[in-house]
Amino acid sequence: VQLVESGGGSVQAGGPLRLSCAASGFAYSSYCMGWFRQPPGKEREGVAVIDSDDGSTDYTDSVKGRFTISRDNAKNSLTLQMTDLKPEDTAMYYCAALSADGRCGLRSVFQFWGQGTQVTVS
Repeated sequence: VQLVESGGGSVQAGGPLRLSCAASGFAYSSYCMGWFRQPPGKEREGVAVIDSDDGSTDYTDSVKGRFTISRDNAKNSLTLQMTDLKPEDTAMYYCAALSADGRCGLRSVFQFWGQGTQVTVS
């Protein structure tokens, strides 16, 4: 199993950034996928998740209306489009996967994790 994030970087407040995650080694289309982040000195939190069955999504309150999660099952890829970025969005962002046997939610225990990509907003 491999999850490889890309697209992180430094951006000014108010700007956009697009994160991508390339997945391999498992039945991607049948997995719930999510984006998580860990700010410096803080605990990791769920940012957005997208279900495998109907593509339904859920977001943490602080990013609603600014971030959009999407998936392309044909390409085994996951995307997080981030707009109107704020300094408090600064964090390491991780892509994660959860078997469809589990509930697809921000507080679910995800099985597979990427190495992360850093996002810094100033």
